[in-house]
Amino acid sequence: MNRSDEILKRPESSFNRSLYKAMGYSDDDLAKPIIGIANSWSTLVPGHFNLDKVSDYVKRGIYRGGGTAVEFGVIGSCDGLSQGNIGGNYILPSREIIANSVETMAQANQLDGLVLLGSCDKIVPGMLMAAARIDIPALLIPAGPMLGGIEFDGRKSDVTSISEALGMLKAGKISEDEYYDLEELSCPSCGSCSFLGTANTMCSVSEALGMTLTGGALIPAVHPERLRMALKTGETICNLVKENITARDIINDQSLENAVKVTLGISGSTNTVIHLTAIAHEADANIDIMEAFDNYSKITPQVAKVNPAAKWDMEDFWQAGGIPKVMESLKSVLNLDIITGTGKTLKKNLKEYKYRFPENKEIIKDFEQPFNESGGLAVLRGNLAPDTAISKPGAIDPSQWHFKGEAKVFNSEEEAEKAILNKEIKAGDIVVIRYEGPKGGPGMREMFKAMKYIYGMGLSKETALITDGRFSGTNNGCFVGHISPEAAEGGPLAIVKDGDQITIDVKKGILKLHVPDDEIEKRFEKWSAPEPKIKNGYLSIYSKLAASAAEGAILK
Repeated sequence: MNRSDEILKRPESSFNRSLYKAMGYSDDDLAKPIIGIANSWSTLVPGHFNLDKVSDYVKRGIYRGGGTAVEFGVIGSCDGLSQGNIGGNYILPSREIIANSVETMAQANQLDGLVLLGSCDKIVPGMLMAAARIDIPALLIPAGPMLGGIEFDGRKSDVTSISEALGMLKAGKISEDEYYDLEELSCPSCGSCSFLGTANTMCSVSEALGMTLTGGALIPAVHPERLRMALKTGETICNLVKENITARDIINDQSLENAVKVTLGISGSTNTVIHLTAIAHEADANIDIMEAFDNYSKITPQVAKVNPAAKWDMEDFWQAGGIPKVMESLKSVLNLDIITGTGKTLKKNLKEYKYRFPENKEIIKDFEQPFNESGGLAVLRGNLAPDTAISKPGAIDPSQWHFKGEAKVFNSEEEAEKAILNKEIKAGDIVVIRYEGPKGGPGMREMFKAMKYIYGMGLSKETALITDGRFSGTNNGCFVGHISPEAAEGGPLAIVKDGDQITIDVKKGILKLHVPDDEIEKRFEKWSAPEPKIKNGYLSIYSKLAASAAEGAILK
């Protein structure tokens, strides 16, 4: 019996059947499993621009597999277009809208299964959250990464190269012609950005969880294998429906552990910590994601190194073997006997997977000879982060793993960016950006441009940046984000002053403000919470309900 029989069984549901028939569906169509395609395609987001074609091939697969495809739209915003403006406040909150909309359509229409189509930063986690929440058979097929652009600064360029280049232009290191060439040539195809940012990290996480078919995370958007994978996904979802393998059969404590370890092994985006915490919450899992990152970083080496930690881009990573090769390298610490979206165990998937290109040890190394003995993400604590904070040693030069400097404090991303471009930041400074957390932002924007401007100004190895906001997965340099509690909720970040000494110790997991406890107390006596920055609309609701970054910024 299909779940959709609840609303399509004759004679009681002829009313509902007539509505389907108004769209051309036949009795034969309505006798098969009804498979929803949640499609975030638009002509606004390059990462989703090809999802109309991907959806066509998913539909072919569904019909081959014996199902009936029904499609609906899902919103999806581009982080790049929203960077450094009010749009950035909406990006993380959009994750909840995406999860709620997928849940609503799947439940309102009693769908038998779901294929989730998305590639970008908050869309993929939002869709995975919905799948875990409603617990029906589901798979995710990404649109795939963008190709790399013209060579710039020693590697193939991408959209973030333009932000780095702006700092170089301001510093007189490149000409205007060189700068504007990047605008034309850094993004040569559609797809999720060609570096290991949050988008490609979350697609990799979906594969590590078993929610994306083996090898499906990193196929470039313009490669025909992307369409073959879409067709295969359509066929496979029908098998999951027949076998009643649901999302929570796949997303569980063991697969979430694998996802944490793969993220550590590839030095994925710091945003993954927030998203996996939220996905675990929706799956009603018992795993503490923050503790898992902290504990498993000690036993999980970094075995892959790509942009922003190296010159290699996502196409290179895919050709080197991608996530299957990473999981093969990490298999001694992974749970291999868990069921995946293929209907088979992870062990069997890895055994059957065929590599089409030569291995590249400069990108993916063996477990015994890794890039770093510990994982590429780190959890920090201290009197500046009583709950937690997150950093990314995999993208930080080892010379900066311990950094002590003088605070330069800013109450918004824009204030900090203006100071950086005006050359007000000097070697030894720690840029402090506060009131950018889930409540204070509201929406916890990424401090992407600030870090890129620091890089462009030639200060990336001589300064650091800490914030209660987030970072893009492409950022490098010494940075600490997700500081919890955030400043707007009275976290210690709120009382930091210019000139205060701060120590960042990434390897020891310490973030310390060198101010006596009694002085901190005196400062708090004079502090009061700021007025909300936005007082109407969705963001005003989000700021009232959002939990801390340490809790995944979920709505409570």
